[in-house]
Amino acid sequence: MVYLDHAATTDVRPEVIAAVAAQLGALGNPSSLHGHGRAARRTVEEARETIAEAVRATPHEVVFTAGGTESNNIALKGLFWSRHAEDPARTRILVSAVEHHAALDPARWMADHQSAECEEVPVDAVGRVTPGALRAAIERDPASVAVVSVMWANNEIGTVQPVRELAAVAAEFGVPFHTDAVQAVGVEDVDFADSGVSALSLSGHKLGGPVGSGALVVARGLAPVPVLHGGGQERDIRSGTLSAPLTRGLATAVGLAVADREEHTKHLTVLRDALETRVREVVPDVVVNGDPARRLPGIAHLSFPGCEGDALLMLLDARGISCSTGSACSAGVAQPSHVLLATGADPEVALSSLRLSLGRTSTEEDVERLVEGIAPAVERARAARAKRRR
Repeated sequence: MVYLDHAATTDVRPEVIAAVAAQLGALGNPSSLHGHGRAARRTVEEARETIAEAVRATPHEVVFTAGGTESNNIALKGLFWSRHAEDPARTRILVSAVEHHAALDPARWMADHQSAECEEVPVDAVGRVTPGALRAAIERDPASVAVVSVMWANNEIGTVQPVRELAAVAAEFGVPFHTDAVQAVGVEDVDFADSGVSALSLSGHKLGGPVGSGALVVARGLAPVPVLHGGGQERDIRSGTLSAPLTRGLATAVGLAVADREEHTKHLTVLRDALETRVREVVPDVVVNGDPARRLPGIAHLSFPGCEGDALLMLLDARGISCSTGSACSAGVAQPSHVLLATGADPEVALSSLRLSLGRTSTEEDVERLVEGIAPAVERARAARAKRRR
């Protein structure tokens, strides 16, 4: 079996499995004051320190969550509610048009059910938000902007955003800037303090950690209104009993990923470039999407004109190759990727795309298996599509 869907979830590292397993046998609620509780609390705080050091934040700024989706929801909803309570004129949430649905959907929900307006900032042809585009969106009515959210790197086409420049634009107008860095940590130099962002989301299972673990890094002085109410844990930003095993596993994964970043990035870049070169040799009209200069090293997002991405996915799956499409399914009908549509891609081209994402365990043999299978799959997918249209 060949696994080329590491951007969806990747292998849990052996060191992480060992760390979580060791902690699972320990008894104690981190909020309890007795010895068992203090031991669990020590594990949590050591994990907090490890993550803070890895992303260059302070331990106080690290808030543990269940993953990227929860982190994004706390950032967008919580910062909006906080800012809107201070000034009811602040009604606008600005998000990029290529955000993951874990950020887009909370913003849209706020527009549908709260007193918010969701505005999607346009991107260029490679999926990048330019500082000029963000400035134009804010300048239309600076006093109405509550929060800005632009992901560090796109999960579909891999384009890396100019986060530092975008955060600087938001700071000029005194607007908090959140970034979804779920795909970036471990492959990009993610420096919370230097980037100038106000809040940053990360997730364990994207970088070799356990599913159900994540964090929201929140700058000092910001107090998002909590989405969950209860025991007041995590600066009262995220109530709920903390899982010492999961926090330890997350910290182990983040620490290892950041320490190995340069070597890991080189490994991914070599494999991705080989994959794209070899696929182009057997399917000459393939289109490579994303920013050719600034994109994640482990993502090859390819469009195959005349095909349907879902058909390609299933044909490759029959050959034991796992990958993904960027399309969504509504009422049984495939919908083109909102990311590609935002870049100006034709809907037919958007529907013909595959995301092939590499990880730590990916090999040259995986690339060769894909190359062996992709041309026959494209030929069959094109023939099937042409037959249906006759």
